[in-house]
Order: sequence, then C-alpha cells, then structure tokens
Amino acid sequence: MQTTRGTSLSDQTTSQNDGTAGTEGSRPRRFVVLIAVATFALAADIITKVVVVDRLEGHKPVELLGGLTTLRVTRNSGAAFSIGTGSTWIFTIIACAVVFAIIRTARNLRSLPWAICLGLLLGGAVGNLIDRVLRSPGSFQGHVVDWIEWPNWPVFNLADSAIVCGGVLAVILAGRGIQIDGSRVVSEKKSKDVGSDGE
Repeated sequence: MQTTRGTSLSDQTTSQNDGTAGTEGSRPRRFVVLIAVATFALAADIITKVVVVDRLEGHKPVELLGGLTTLRVTRNSGAAFSIGTGSTWIFTIIACAVVFAIIRTARNLRSLPWAICLGLLLGGAVGNLIDRVLRSPGSFQGHVVDWIEWPNWPVFNLADSAIVCGGVLAVILAGRGIQIDGSRVVSEKKSKDVGSDGE
C-alpha cells in the first residue's frame, strides 16, 4: 500500500518516528555508561578503603595541605558523613532499597547526564553497602570505613562523595526539566512565552 508515488506507508512511519527510534536505540549505551561510572566509583572506594585500613588504621592521622585535609580512619555505624550513628541495620535496609530503585529506574534510562548521576549514586551506595554487609561487628551491621577529614566537617569516604555528587547532579537535572528518558519538561511560563513569540 502506498500513500504517494514511490513512498510506502512504512517509510512514512519510519521518518515520523526517527527521533523516537534514535532515543530508544541509545538506551543500551546509556546503561553501559551507568555501569561504567558505578564500577569506577565502587572500585575507587574499595581500593582506597583497603589501602587506608592497611596503612593508616591504628596509626597517627596524616595531615595534608597544611591541615586542610587529614587522613584519619574511623568506623561509622551511621549514614553518610556519620549521620545517625547507632542505626546500622536501618541504613543497610535503606541502602538495599536505593540500589534496587536505581536498577529499576535504569530500565527507562535514555539520558547521558542521568546515566552519570545514577552511576554515581549506585557506585556510592554499593560501596558503603559492602562495608555494612562484610565488615565487623557482623553481617548487615558492619561499620563503614571513613577516612577523609576536612576542618569542621564529618569524616567521609569516596562512596559518600559519589553519593553527594550524584545527588547534586540529580537536583540540577530535575531543575532543568531533564527527565530520565531524555525528554525535557518545559515550564508553563516558557511555553506561553514561546506561544506569544510565534503570534
């Protein structure tokens, strides 16, 4: 069946859906970016924790940059930046829920910035979750290794940093109206302005 000479109905449909098809086709690549970012964040967190526990735990803290940064190994039973100490099992459950939510959300992933954002959040969450599952004093009650200290700031680790960076990026993307699927939400004011300009 043809709508015009030399143009099939299927060709016409394809041309109308070019933007959608291109977006759909990008999902595997975006998911690969998410996994790559998460793997990098997780690997950096694990490696640095192994090194600082081996070299610094039980030793005098190391001051760098004139005291601006101090390397001090501590064990944190709470959340990021030592928040809520004493509620380890609660934060373990929350971390598991966050990992599940990120993986579930990734099914609709079409945006490169969101892939980076979710990768940071996933890598950071898994990094601290591994500590809670495997480290002392017991399974799912383990204390997270923190080792970076700034003046007037709680001791933290690279997983905490990844979580914070991912959270800030999420706020920026949401504020700009960029969705997980790559679409953009245009505010009502902007749409009215566009409409008035077109008149």
